Amino acid sequence: MSLIDRILDLLYPRKCVFCHRLIEGDDPVCGNCRRKLPYTQGAAQKIQLTKRTDCFAPLYYEGDVRGSLLRYKFHGATAYAEVYGEFLSKCIDENGISCDSITWVPLSRKRLRTRGYDQARLLAEAVSARCGLPCERLLKKLRNTPAQSKTGAAAQRKANVSGVYAPADEESIRGKRILLVDDIVTTGATLTECVRTLEAAGAAGVVCLAVARKRD
Repeated sequence: MSLIDRILDLLYPRKCVFCHRLIEGDDPVCGNCRRKLPYTQGAAQKIQLTKRTDCFAPLYYEGDVRGSLLRYKFHGATAYAEVYGEFLSKCIDENGISCDSITWVPLSRKRLRTRGYDQARLLAEAVSARCGLPCERLLKKLRNTPAQSKTGAAAQRKANVSGVYAPADEESIRGKRILLVDDIVTTGATLTECVRTLEAAGAAGVVCLAVARKRD
């Protein structure tokens, strides 16, 4: 370890991406979290969004996973994307997911200006780097909407996102098998609306992937 690295470790001690406790070594996830995270298992990795579309998630959205994702999404912990990318890539391999390109659920321009980064895009790029597949901007959000987490019941969430997405590049969508990435899936309303938009633009098929899902 160089002198600069030692100084940085003193000034900015490393913390586990999930439990946020101090750690030593190069692994950004502590051994305890590696063993005890709320992993989805077997069939629980898959959620059926529509008759044609499934969503896969390697973790449940609870405990330290929830805290980690909230830091990532709202408090600028953008470096977490690379760690989540590891979990997502493993989920892809375990479930035999194949696609032609990777895209993400986009933020509105207003939300992007406020937050400064698109958390789903960073995840898609992390997965792309690990899988060697192109990451493309295929969707755009036409208007800002209230956060889904503050919207309420499933029917309200569905109404909140109805018609708010559009193709960003129809030529890049047509005939492609697309992997659509997001951070969290709860009711699935946002992903379902994005899938509908991609299929209407001619996608041959869409499969979804999220870091964490709500436990049934």
